Amino acid sequence: MPIFRRRSDDIRLPRPRPWIVPVLALLLTACAPPPPAPPPSPTYLGAKTVIFVTSNGWHSGIVVAKADLPPDRLPETADFPEARFLEFGWGDAVYYPAKQPTFGMSLQAALVPTPAVVHVAGLWGEPARVYPKAEVVSLPIDDENFRRLVDFLDATFERSGAARAAATGPGLYATSRFYPAKGSFHLFNTCNTWTARALAAAGFDVGASGAFRAEALMQQVRALAGPR
Repeated sequence: MPIFRRRSDDIRLPRPRPWIVPVLALLLTACAPPPPAPPPSPTYLGAKTVIFVTSNGWHSGIVVAKADLPPDRLPETADFPEARFLEFGWGDAVYYPAKQPTFGMSLQAALVPTPAVVHVAGLWGEPARVYPKAEVVSLPIDDENFRRLVDFLDATFERSGAARAAATGPGLYATSRFYPAKGSFHLFNTCNTWTARALAAAGFDVGASGAFRAEALMQQVRALAGPR
């Protein structure tokens, strides 16, 4: 459970009811900053195109090889010229980037639909090597469904008519940034339901309903990868 430090701007918040505490724990750990699991599954070997689903037990994301991306999508990836892989995550615009999140941030994120951001991280190698303590599941994907996934990721960015979104600030790592995103974050629309919708758009049999926790999502993802 995350530790909340009360600040002066939190003083007037009402005392949370008992049921809010476990709910907030599930919500906020669901989209805590993703640190870096087992090596990629054997399905990675020899596959033409492979994507990766990452999870630290609370937060999930999707990783694609930068070389696989078409040149007319995701212009923001130009901000990561040295990256071999790119990880995409989605979350609350205030809580997700915060270095010291407060209880007030958590309460608002849980109970009120709030703006969202996309976190993009440039990775130097395969996610299982970059994030040795995370769970990483590799999924082979055909060209058409990969295009649909890229379209979903591309449509997540809020560009407001511009050719590309400008970063709203540095990311969680030295090689990552936050960007404005479409959609509203709330208890039942978390980083993990976003990942589930991205996989469903890519043709995978994954349901977003009930997938607001990372483990509920990853149970579905492991089934897609098959026995290891």
